[in-house]
Amino acid sequence: MRTHLQGSLFDQTDEIRLGGLAGLRRTDLGSGAWLDHLPGWLAGADALFEHLAAEAPWRAERRQMYERLVDVPRLLASYREGERLPHPVLDRARDALGAHYAAELGEPFATAGLCLYRDGRDSVAWHGDRTGRSASADTMVAILSVGDPRDLALRPRGGGAAVLRLPLGHGDLVVMGGSCQRTWDHAIPKSTRANGPRISIQFRTRGVR
Repeated sequence: MRTHLQGSLFDQTDEIRLGGLAGLRRTDLGSGAWLDHLPGWLAGADALFEHLAAEAPWRAERRQMYERLVDVPRLLASYREGERLPHPVLDRARDALGAHYAAELGEPFATAGLCLYRDGRDSVAWHGDRTGRSASADTMVAILSVGDPRDLALRPRGGGAAVLRLPLGHGDLVVMGGSCQRTWDHAIPKSTRANGPRISIQFRTRGVR
């Protein structure tokens, strides 16, 4: 897949490697929900973007929206538990996150989903990852972003304006935990700015979508 990525001025290495997780900073969202954020966890993020854009098995989907089928405004790739991920650093990232959060999470991250936002027209509407066990139990969803930054917007479940926006790209990590998937919604809004492409890699536990 051909993409045009404006490289980061602060990440000029082609060596793809993870940093430590000691710099994670937690925001308490209330009602048992929290969010951890670590900018620039992954070095060589632009090189990883180019690899994933070329090698991941991207697919376009259509979904029922009321009385018609509509195109999903992003490309998708998914990896079930036990499947080899498209780059070894993603296996290391999943393992590092599982070890770091072992005491809170109580189980490993098991699956991975990838989303490719080709430009500012691609998006994800407001939602929570509430399919499966996360509909009634606390869980974690960890997201590693490569490519040009896009805003991750969050708001309490039930509607209203976004109360938190985080620009994620170029190796940034965010982890939504506790009751976040049940009590908050998140989105990647459309943007009228000149956005280049971005890939997000979402790590989830078994039985959570």
